[in-house]
Amino acid sequence: MLTGLQIAVIGGDARQLEIIRKLTELDAKLSLIGFEQLDHAFTGAAKEKLDEVDFSNIDHIILPVAGTSLEGKVETIFSNEKVYLNQEILDQTPSHCTVYSGISNDYLTGITEKANRKLVKLFERDDVAIYNSIPTVEGTIMMAIQHTDFTIHGSEITVLGLGRTGMSTARTFQALGAKVKVGARNSAHIARITEMGMTPFHMDDIDKAVANTDICINTIPHLVLTASVISKLPVHTLIIDLASKPGGTDFRYAEKRGVKALLAPGLPGIVAPKTAGQILANVLTQLIGEELQTRREQQS
Repeated sequence: MLTGLQIAVIGGDARQLEIIRKLTELDAKLSLIGFEQLDHAFTGAAKEKLDEVDFSNIDHIILPVAGTSLEGKVETIFSNEKVYLNQEILDQTPSHCTVYSGISNDYLTGITEKANRKLVKLFERDDVAIYNSIPTVEGTIMMAIQHTDFTIHGSEITVLGLGRTGMSTARTFQALGAKVKVGARNSAHIARITEMGMTPFHMDDIDKAVANTDICINTIPHLVLTASVISKLPVHTLIIDLASKPGGTDFRYAEKRGVKALLAPGLPGIVAPKTAGQILANVLTQLIGEELQTRREQQS
């Protein structure tokens, strides 16, 4: 149980509802910021505005998966008001206050470091990333079907990156009967791709490897689908970029050449928010419970 804990949930999408539900069931007291338009009410959770919260009592701050923008803005789909997180707010919190986010950027990392508060990036955890790859892949299949006029079965699929999402994506498209190529740099990944019965290629050879691609799925959060690479793609190729914003694709050149390119980060929150929220809720409650137990042991 999380009785006695004060937690601020700031912004987010439908995934946050599962987090709120789980935390209130465990008897934590919640301040919901950026949820004015949410119809549902949770026992033990109060809708508040940012300037109404007494942050000196907040033990944990939970941000959306995307964290904040580079200006500190927190996305809030349940509110029309703009919500910004800054160092001054963090400075008001107790020294043990922990900030939870899916990912981070220079701004969020900077203000938590300056305030000397712990920042936990949930998507850096293997368990979260692996569980999250399941709705991501399902969403990718949905997009592939919606935006092409051919079957996945028999298609030439190129997956860039063999991380947790890349591996799940490649394996699933292969199971659907596609001919799958996977690009990687790590020699161990090249070996794993071969062991999985797919065609590996080194990312240095991407220009040649993509020549016959029907669907190209990028999971690498760096610019890898450059204008040069896109110029080698067939015009009918569909690019689905799963990397976090701004993605790894030159979208300007893709549009100029007539290649359809879709940036699709956050697919779990779109196609399966309930499942994606439950994944985050389970990990969050585990981490918060462990921190509470450690703090109690130190105080005893």
